[in-house]
Amino acid sequence: MINTKLFNPIFLHEMDQVKFMNRTDHKYWFNLKDLSAVLNSLHQYYYLLQIEGEYNMPYSTCYYDTFNNAMFIAHQNGKLNRYKIRKRFYEVSGIGFLEIKYKNNKGKTQKKRIKTDSPSNIFTDTEKDFISLNTPFEASDLNIALENSFTRMTLVNKNFNERCTIDIDLTYNSENRNIKLNDLVIVEIKSDRGSNNSPLKIALRDNRIISSGFSKYCIGRTITNDQLKRNAFKAKIRRIEKIIHIQRNLYTLNKVI
Repeated sequence: MINTKLFNPIFLHEMDQVKFMNRTDHKYWFNLKDLSAVLNSLHQYYYLLQIEGEYNMPYSTCYYDTFNNAMFIAHQNGKLNRYKIRKRFYEVSGIGFLEIKYKNNKGKTQKKRIKTDSPSNIFTDTEKDFISLNTPFEASDLNIALENSFTRMTLVNKNFNERCTIDIDLTYNSENRNIKLNDLVIVEIKSDRGSNNSPLKIALRDNRIISSGFSKYCIGRTITNDQLKRNAFKAKIRRIEKIIHIQRNLYTLNKVI
């Protein structure tokens, strides 16, 4: 694991400098055993987010979709200009947001969000208006499609031109299944413009880890709901199995693909 003592801290009130609500994302996923080799040489380039003395932040997320799974199907079919709607709760800080993510046909991710105190199964009038104004959907069209939890560390480039998240302990909960992807780490590098000079990108490349898309929502729906079409995600599921060396529980993922 990452040696947090090597990194200088950055604090929550300083994070407005790296919100990147209209950004370019690059994702990488690999076995957790390789994480320290990637990160522990990078402390001179990055701050590590600290909240109330903690570096490892538990998150929980509730994803919404229409009753006919329009948002999942748009991703499965490779449709551009697509949406995700979710509520995410930052358990250490006690803050929650209703978030809308929109990926346009140029590969840019735009995110809008408002604070929320309402539980996952309720939309307030303000939240209903937010969804209606920023998506082609109405809150009444939506139901809870998936829940997940994970632990996140966040790096901030000391030039404030890049934010990087490291997610582990990813667990999915749906009506029928609870699946934990042990030993998988997901790294996402976020910036307002792509850069090949990112120290983290270089370290990943030096460790032979390549960029590959990973939608927590779509992977979670695929492995927890065997009624959904999943052709676009079969190869990715098999790669996950290989990377995290699932053996005795291999059938859990295979059964749904």
